[in-house]
Amino acid sequence: MITHIVLFKLKDRSPRSIEKARDVLLGLKGRIPQLRYIEVGIDVLHSERSYDIALVTKFDSLEDLETYQKHPVHVEVAKYMTSVRESAVAVDYELE
Repeated sequence: MITHIVLFKLKDRSPRSIEKARDVLLGLKGRIPQLRYIEVGIDVLHSERSYDIALVTKFDSLEDLETYQKHPVHVEVAKYMTSVRESAVAVDYELE
């Protein structure tokens, strides 16, 4: 199982903007067959080092993750997130 985590810091950190980004990310659910699990969380601490949104997704294999990243639904969501984010960091890891 591959876990893919992305943290987003948004340009506009208003609650409305953060909630819209969360909803856009949650729009991936059920629309890409390779996506086995999705969780989207909004930061509650708001510390200086905090990111605004965490995206956690899971896939059966690296190949499935690669297919997901090229899927048209993901491409559209990624375009939106690129337009609203200040920065993003990611980690991908495998659990056996």
